[in-house]
Amino acid sequence: MMAFTLHCWRNLLASLRRGLFGLMLLWGVVAMLPVPAHAAGSVEFRYAELVASDQDYVINAAINLQNKPRLQEMIEAGVSVPFRAEVIITRPRWYWFNETISERSLDLKLSYHALTRQYRVSVGNLHRNFTSYDEAMRALLSLHNWAVADRSRLNEGESYQVGLRFRLDINSLAKPFQVAALGSHDLDLNTGWVTWVLQVPKDAR
Repeated sequence: MMAFTLHCWRNLLASLRRGLFGLMLLWGVVAMLPVPAHAAGSVEFRYAELVASDQDYVINAAINLQNKPRLQEMIEAGVSVPFRAEVIITRPRWYWFNETISERSLDLKLSYHALTRQYRVSVGNLHRNFTSYDEAMRALLSLHNWAVADRSRLNEGESYQVGLRFRLDINSLAKPFQVAALGSHDLDLNTGWVTWVLQVPKDAR
């Protein structure tokens, strides 16, 4: 009887080990893929990638944002609404904390000029005007060729973790609007961090 019980326990432990090993392999595969981030389903990345250009690694991304009447009301009332994209690239180190290779942010603003009846998207010192709110939002929510790291910083054959998020920059709003934003579901706009692993090929340069 005792031998039968021990045999059953050995079989159970072996099954648990196999299951745990399978979960570890599955986690390793999932960690290699972009993970979508949500903020109550209202704002999320449709896609995001880090790719090599001639001199830099650049971010291309598109964000989905559900219709937010309160946001449109603020903009059309003359409030310049700030947004921020942030990226961090790290290299894992088994013996210490991850090494930060690059950490960048990109400031964007959406505003409306009543005299010209045009919406303006500002990215740094660059500005572009649009005749409709929808057109301006599409431009705001698309990141193209944003240089975030010099190619020389990433070594061939190594793996890096990329983190990216897009959010309403509440701290850059005027104080009265900061209070309003903190209590408004319509202004709780943050993708959270989306992360994935970049494997630099050995012939990347």
